[in-house]
Amino acid sequence: MPVAGHLREGRRRIIRVAAALAVAMVIAYLMSDQVLEVLRAPVVEIAQTRAASINYDSITGAFDLKLRIALFGGIAVSSPVWLYQLLAYIAPALSRSEKRYTFGFLAAVIPLFTAGCVAGVAVFPRIVELLAGFASTEDSTLLQASYYLDFVMKLVLAAGIAFTLPAFIVVLNVMGLLPAATLARSWRGITISIVVFSALVTPAADLLSMFLIAVPMAVLFGLALFIAWIHDRHMTKTTGSDATDSDATDSDAGVTVSATLEGVS
Repeated sequence: MPVAGHLREGRRRIIRVAAALAVAMVIAYLMSDQVLEVLRAPVVEIAQTRAASINYDSITGAFDLKLRIALFGGIAVSSPVWLYQLLAYIAPALSRSEKRYTFGFLAAVIPLFTAGCVAGVAVFPRIVELLAGFASTEDSTLLQASYYLDFVMKLVLAAGIAFTLPAFIVVLNVMGLLPAATLARSWRGITISIVVFSALVTPAADLLSMFLIAVPMAVLFGLALFIAWIHDRHMTKTTGSDATDSDATDSDAGVTVSATLEGVS
């Protein structure tokens, strides 16, 4: 396809993505009050023991917050559309093996990232209540709305990204950069890293929230190690079979040469 054709194809797909994003943002804006109720829930719990509320630092603060919720929600809701359009645009340039690896990787990463985000949404109220609990009951907890939304979004995204790490481990193993034996030898350090990460994302005083993050990550690491072990074992067998065939070919060639020399003599 010539360059002009690529540009026209890219423009058509960008228009589709923009239309899907606009529709999804409208839907997310209409649901922003429900999202705010979820965000407000831990603050309401805090308000039972001390003065606590979500505050807006400008006249347009509440409207700006709803627009940000609409933007984040629109990107999430329209993700199937823009992911498909992106893949459909680059797929013709990929070889069959590249398509297999790309689609296989995305088929693993997308559910893992979604599960991590769901876990982040599940634990964030406990984290907010715990962190606010360090303040004295005589103090007030006044949360700036935009900062509070950023805090929750970063927490949810961190949990989502953490859940995708096993998929990257498998990719590195398939590329030959990270053997299963190395992973098996490092399991203690990796387990400690998972616990430390879970303690940082979910404050250590809340053990339940920490386990909600650490246990799935440990299980996913174990699954990634098992897949890497199977892959390495398969590659070892394939390499051994190729080496045996090569030796047999060389031996046959040597016999043929010897027979030829004897015939000449």
